[in-house]
Amino acid sequence: MWYNRLSEYLIGLGYLNNELCPCVFIKKSTSGYAIIAVYVDDMNLIGTSKELLETAEILKKEFEMKDLGKTRYCLGLQIEHRKDGILIHQENYTQKVLRRFSHHDAKPSSTPMIVRSLDIKKDPFRPKEDDEEILSPECSYLGAIGALLYLAQCTRPDISFAVNCLARHSNAPTRRHWNGIKDIFRYLKGTTDMGLFYPYASSSEDTAIGTSKNATLVGYADAGYLSDPHKGRSQSGYVFTIGNTVISWRSRKQTLVATSTNHSELLALYEATRECVWLRAVIGHIGSTCDLAHDPDEPIVIYEDNAAVIDQAKHGYIKGDTTKHISPKLFFTHEQQTLQKIEVQHIGSEKNHADLFTKSLPKYSFQKHVKAIGLRKLSELP
Repeated sequence: MWYNRLSEYLIGLGYLNNELCPCVFIKKSTSGYAIIAVYVDDMNLIGTSKELLETAEILKKEFEMKDLGKTRYCLGLQIEHRKDGILIHQENYTQKVLRRFSHHDAKPSSTPMIVRSLDIKKDPFRPKEDDEEILSPECSYLGAIGALLYLAQCTRPDISFAVNCLARHSNAPTRRHWNGIKDIFRYLKGTTDMGLFYPYASSSEDTAIGTSKNATLVGYADAGYLSDPHKGRSQSGYVFTIGNTVISWRSRKQTLVATSTNHSELLALYEATRECVWLRAVIGHIGSTCDLAHDPDEPIVIYEDNAAVIDQAKHGYIKGDTTKHISPKLFFTHEQQTLQKIEVQHIGSEKNHADLFTKSLPKYSFQKHVKAIGLRKLSELP
């Protein structure tokens, strides 16, 4: 009811709304534009100065609301406005979580997850065994998973894979799984002020959407074959960046049993393509509505490290003995590339940042990918 009330009022005043992003309202004027992003009864206004003032006055006339000025704190997210860019982090929230689970004095670690054993009998993330006891309610395993999921989905993509692995055991957690939770807490202890850093455009030419390398949407897709050997499932991971900083990511166990590395990579690329189509449409909608320069015909590059998958996405899937069982829905990637909406390109595995979302990595590789997707510590910024 609240959304209907707000939507009718704003649309009546000339704000445009699109089903792609129904909680975003945009109005263009001769001198600039205003964007209203709504989350329940919290609003963020983005745009040019004059239009922002007018929008605030319009909302105050109709609704009982407070103008809190430049956004610095919203939904647990802290926004640091700096000379060279914006850092979005959750330091206060992270510290509250650590205190809640008595890890505020824990010894920091360099990664959120230990490297897993190839022996499924020694894998610390294996399901509960018959001779193991389920954790008592005092450990609040579900509470810890819920708190970590919010971090992983908002500003901490670096813990996504570890949290995804541990969330699978919420119905029967053991002491081994709780030790995995504590590993994440120790990593967070040393990175409480880490967040996503979005640098400002280096020149006026870089301010237009899609007209410079710094403002281009780029994707990475990868799969971890048999990441869950106990259930015969692989892991899909993708990440999309603008200006070398992540804006969308996902780490997810595949619902199908992949019969080969090629099969699992096809599934991961399919999921990345779906996200890319939506991101492309949203960016195009904002760019065209706000009259910002952008190229609607330029394909979005998605990097993949499997040469066979890249060839299949380009030329189509030949239905042979090794591929005839693969679902036809995976032709979607080939279709989008044929329509020049996306372009799948090869990249070396060591440079594929989606690796961060498909497997546990050694310290050097982990920290390299974390830095490459725009995660920075507030204390380390100049």
